[in-house]
Amino acid sequence: MKEQILVFIVRWVLSSFGLWIAVRLLGTGYENVEVTAGIGGFLFAGFVFSIVNSILKPLAVILSLPAILLSLGLFMLVVNGALVYVSILLSPGISMSFFNSILTGIILSLINYIVSAAVEIRGGKSGVNYDN
Repeated sequence: MKEQILVFIVRWVLSSFGLWIAVRLLGTGYENVEVTAGIGGFLFAGFVFSIVNSILKPLAVILSLPAILLSLGLFMLVVNGALVYVSILLSPGISMSFFNSILTGIILSLINYIVSAAVEIRGGKSGVNYDN
């Protein structure tokens, strides 16, 4: 249980960092719109994204399964972008266009993949036997 909470906290902080990086790299996608959120705002946005991702993503994947299958998985980029877009809409002080949300979803997916791989290696689930 403690390990699951630790993994959630690590993903939350890294998602917040990923959102901050994405906003700094990509901008908002709108003209004359600035981000007014500070560190607390991005931590809140990362928390909202973690909750939205854990609750809505399975439902969104199931509902969009035909499109995901027809596009050979590329529609998952749109699903991830929609989840990021919803998370940013719920977070005060941060705004982003839908296209930039899709790109941010790619960045956050890469961060999530790295965290998952690190947890699997640390937990010994990699299938490699180091005991000779």
